[in-house]
Amino acid sequence: MMRLWHEQIIHLLPKNQLLGQHRECCALRGNGWGKKHKIVDYVFLYSPYYLFSYHSLVMDEMEKRGYKVSAEWRDKNYRGKKAEQYNDLEERNIDTPIYKEHDNEYLAECIENLRKKGIKLEL
Repeated sequence: MMRLWHEQIIHLLPKNQLLGQHRECCALRGNGWGKKHKIVDYVFLYSPYYLFSYHSLVMDEMEKRGYKVSAEWRDKNYRGKKAEQYNDLEERNIDTPIYKEHDNEYLAECIENLRKKGIKLEL
């Protein structure tokens, strides 16, 4: 199931969820952009630059943990090997959280989702 975890818990995600989040971001930034999916549809209401910013948080955490991230993904215009890259994606000033949908209720939902998988997070 595709989900963007609340950005407040990215640094707490276990390895599998963190790496899975990277794959989700790559898919959404690539040819998955604009393809309807109930849980992540809200990302398409924003400029793709928001997803790039969110993905950057995920990649930062991966690198902190010693994982290698392909340098191409650090380019805001890159969309993977199969998707046509953006010409010059307009940069935006973005507040925290990046997505307004990532409110306290969504944070609780994410924590509960992980708890059901046997993952207990301490905020």
